[in-house]
Amino acid sequence: MINIKEDEKLNILNHSCAHLLAQAVKHLYPNAKFWVGPVIEEGFYYDIDLGDVTLTDEDLPKIEKEMKKCAKSDKRIYREEISKEEALERFKDDPYKIDLISRMDENDTVISCYTQGDFTDLCRGPHVETTKKMKYFKLLKHSGAYFKGDSKNKMLQRIYGVCFETEEDLNNYLNEIEDRKQRDHRKIGKELGIYMVSDLVGKGLPMYLPNG
Repeated sequence: MINIKEDEKLNILNHSCAHLLAQAVKHLYPNAKFWVGPVIEEGFYYDIDLGDVTLTDEDLPKIEKEMKKCAKSDKRIYREEISKEEALERFKDDPYKIDLISRMDENDTVISCYTQGDFTDLCRGPHVETTKKMKYFKLLKHSGAYFKGDSKNKMLQRIYGVCFETEEDLNNYLNEIEDRKQRDHRKIGKELGIYMVSDLVGKGLPMYLPNG
């Protein structure tokens, strides 16, 4: 499969789409606060604090619908550079952004933000020119993720997605993901009765059956 993180165009597109996701989530959950939204090999994700709300599979289509509305609005995405002091003041009500700003290198005297319509987020960039560039995306899954990866911290909601330049590329990628799932040895092994896993024995410890 293509490594989206290493493809320059897809990297920019997917990081921009992470912001589109955050904008849509903010519309649906006004109290949402955002940690980080990096590009990964398979697309992107964003870690989000939704307070007492826990996402379900049924929530992803709703968020996708709002993302499409944001994309269709064709808002220009523009970069703004501000001082560290200005950034601390602008994001003073967001503890996650304050944490990011406070941990920046002392040499980072200028901090960049990107704005699209009613949404502004910290980011080094670059981004695509307008939200309309992000037409072909899909939210893939969601999970829990501890703040900073530390189990002592709050559990955030992590939403995964992927974005492509064309509908054909997106569909090809989604088909490839589905094909990989069907050929996954963990799925095939259970279906063919080769092995089983029991919590009584221990997670990740397969017990081979007669077919294995």
